[in-house]
Amino acid sequence: MALKKYDPTTPSMRFTTLSAFDEITQTKPERSLTRPAKSQAGRNSAGRITVRHRGGGHKRRYRVIDFRRDKAGIPAKVATIEYDPNRSANIALLHYVDGEKRYILAPATLKVGDALLSGPDAEATIGNALPLAKIPLGLTVHNIELEPGHGAKIVRTAGAGAQLMARDGKFAQLKLPSGEIRLINVKCMATVGQVGNAERSGTSDGKAGRKRWRGIRPTVRGVAMNPVDHPMGGGEGRSSGGGHPVSPWSQLAKGGKTRAKRKPSGKFIVKRRK
Repeated sequence: MALKKYDPTTPSMRFTTLSAFDEITQTKPERSLTRPAKSQAGRNSAGRITVRHRGGGHKRRYRVIDFRRDKAGIPAKVATIEYDPNRSANIALLHYVDGEKRYILAPATLKVGDALLSGPDAEATIGNALPLAKIPLGLTVHNIELEPGHGAKIVRTAGAGAQLMARDGKFAQLKLPSGEIRLINVKCMATVGQVGNAERSGTSDGKAGRKRWRGIRPTVRGVAMNPVDHPMGGGEGRSSGGGHPVSPWSQLAKGGKTRAKRKPSGKFIVKRRK
């Protein structure tokens, strides 16, 4: 998908680079596959802010995505490629031969009219979903389950792809986008190919207002605050405080390792990310 630069008719347009939306074939979603999406503005069920810098933004409806790909052996055709305001990747609407409709994450190069299939008997072609046991070594996959039947949990963002490195017994080795090599059960489903819309990382908002449309509020630097508000606040003149960069709750903010040392899932990591 191409990127679009704009003429500098205003100061903000001078730096704006957005998607050209060439792949998008439908602007309105399938109504039966949408749900209300109430804006939480970063608050939990108790009303306390647990994620800062959230609030406002354009009203959205959630698109129900099929992360399980559990309609094994039932052919489907790609009806549309659509924009999803809730994620970086585009989505594809599938029409199954039994009449059911489902959304999936749109892989790169997927086109309207393509035939897709999921299950152990499917071919290892772009957009088809298979157990890791049936996918040839070396292929790029995305939308990967961590537990069989639990639905895809990793490698779902725009442009992401993991490489199937090896298989040994009931585990497969996958090299994830972070560089981490991880063991995953060979019964877990994965979709062949790379997630589409990879050019999204090259976009530039151009102005603060475009972030507000997405529900992202301004971020104030800790060093600009008072000591009562942030561990890095205060000092005479401009001062970084001399300590390591931390969050308001003293969690390491830039490069410090915060993963639990004895986390149970650590045994599945063959090689740590860089």
